[in-house]
Parts: sequence; structure tokens; C-alpha cells
Amino acid sequence: MKVLITGAKGQLGLELTKQFQLKKDVELILTDVSELDITNTEKVYSFFQEHKPEVVINCAAHTAVDKCETDVDNAYKINAIGPKNLSAAAYSIGAEIVQISTDYVFDGESADPLTEFDSPNPQTIYGASKLQGEKLTAEFNPKHYILRTAWLYGEGNNFVRTMVKLSETNKSLKVVNDQIGSPTSTVDLARAIIKLIEEKNYSLFHATCSGQCSWYEFTKEIFRLKGIDTEVIPCTTDEFPRPAKRPKYSVLRNYMMELTTGDIMRPWQEAIAEYLKEN
Repeated sequence: MKVLITGAKGQLGLELTKQFQLKKDVELILTDVSELDITNTEKVYSFFQEHKPEVVINCAAHTAVDKCETDVDNAYKINAIGPKNLSAAAYSIGAEIVQISTDYVFDGESADPLTEFDSPNPQTIYGASKLQGEKLTAEFNPKHYILRTAWLYGEGNNFVRTMVKLSETNKSLKVVNDQIGSPTSTVDLARAIIKLIEEKNYSLFHATCSGQCSWYEFTKEIFRLKGIDTEVIPCTTDEFPRPAKRPKYSVLRNYMMELTTGDIMRPWQEAIAEYLKEN
């Protein structure tokens, strides 16, 4: 199987590469923007004609949530037009497409975990552009896997590493306690992606680790596991105003996986404990 991973140097791209390398009969094509500009339709088609991937996994995205509010054209080019190009080019050679999406497609006002059957209502340019990316991916290629994830961490810059680094120079840290989500390891997300591909289970999926917490509770658990004694002080979102609105509640239920292949993603506490042993 020939697998193309775009955005291969990002957190998820690196983890997918690691997991695919352990499998037999997988040939990887790894690209970043310098090797393949997904917003350039002509270049995408010619790349696909030359390399003929059988599965395309799009990990490339404009993920700077606040910057997207002012960098609107680039947000839509990278998060919507890019997936459209990859999906259509994949379809032209009979390949499958995996598109990674986000909890930001919802408004964050729910009181219960959100399923794939709940209606999106993005409140930010980032969320709106990612939702269009989902729609265009599905429209141009029936062989699609669209996975919404949230609070992702892995190899590279992420919330976990930021908080550990901040603890080295601060006796106390204020962390938001009124945003609730599910911290998700790239290890679990990559496993879920590979399982869906192996089972050819095309659809829209939610894919986060199970359970929920606030950023404050997540930080407390990180520090507990690392033996860090920096004090963590709960605060509100209003104390840290940002250009893009943050969802108050963005817990996703992996309902489609539960109903089909089975949900293999671990509780968030288990995943972060493993991650911190290795990092």
C-alpha cells in the first residue's frame, strides 16, 4: 500500500509515519509545504499522477486559531481548498482520502458529548474553514475518512510541553478552568486512522481519547505525573481574552466508531501517563 502523508512534519504526521513504518508492505510518501503545496490544484494533480498514492492522509492545516481570524484567505485556502484539491486528485486515480478536522466545527454550547449526528455551528474562521474542508472532501471523493479530533498532543510543540516548560520559571500558573474537552494523544489518533483504513470504513468520525477535563485539570494531572510542584490556579476564559472564541464544551463522543469498528481510543489519563513517561 502506497500512503501519502501531507504535513508529515507535524505532530500527527510524525506519529503516523512512526506507526506505518512498523507495518509490512507500506510505502510512505512524506511531504510538507516545500514538497507539495496542497493549495495549488495543478501541482497536486501532477504530483498524484507521478506518485500514484493509494491512500492520502491530509495532516496539513492552518491551525493558528487566533491568526485565522485575520488571515482569512489563507485559512480557507489551506483548510478548505487544500482538502478539496487532495480529495479530487485522489478520486481521479482511485485513491482514498483521510481528512483531519476539529471540535471547532461546533459552537461549544452543548451540555452533552457531541456525536457525528449533531449539527455543526462554527464560531470562528478556523472552525468554519475546517468545516468547509470536511464538506469538500466528502463531495469530491466517496472513499473518505474524515476524523474530528481535539486537544491534540504528540511530538513537537503542544500544550503539555508548554506547561512543563512554563513550570520551570514560574512558582504558580493560572490555567483556564471553564473550557472542557478531551486531551488526545497522536498515538491513539494514528491507531484509529490506520484501523479505519485497514477496515475500509469510510465515513465521518469523532476521534478523541475518552473522558473529559478542563485545561486546569489537565495541567494538574500533567504536573502530578511529572512531580512538578508549581501551583496551578484556576481562572476563567474572560481573564485571557483571545481574538478567536474558544468552545466552552467540546467533548466529542466517538459514536460512529462505537457503532462500527469499535472505539479503540484510551481514556485521556492513560494516554497522558504513557506520553509523559517517554517525554
